[in-house]
Amino acid sequence: MLVVALALFDQEGRVLLQQRPPGKHHGGMWEFPGGKVEVSEKPVKALIREIAEELGLELDAAMLEPAFFAEEGTDPAIVLNLYTSRQPVGEPRALEGQDWGWFSLAQAAALPLAPMDRKLLSRFAG
Repeated sequence: MLVVALALFDQEGRVLLQQRPPGKHHGGMWEFPGGKVEVSEKPVKALIREIAEELGLELDAAMLEPAFFAEEGTDPAIVLNLYTSRQPVGEPRALEGQDWGWFSLAQAAALPLAPMDRKLLSRFAG
């Protein structure tokens, strides 16, 4: 399964994270916002769609940079492509009910993060 996510940084260098809904896999943990890539959908288009659906933010594809990827050996296997951006996007809104917040890298590292997101976050600290 292909998943896309966004490490969106604000002018203060904080990263935007959202909390996974209770009852879902890794419920209550924090993650980079994003979601599944639909069949025949390009990853960048999927990321733009997911961020609009979840947080009401409109992204410019030209401002998205591929950063890292991670794999989880589940069945089905999950491949997460992480993009970064520093584009100003306004204030996020929790359209699907998840909590969200802007966090310094140190604050983010102290949160209960989904395992793949923790692995990806550590790349920014190194």
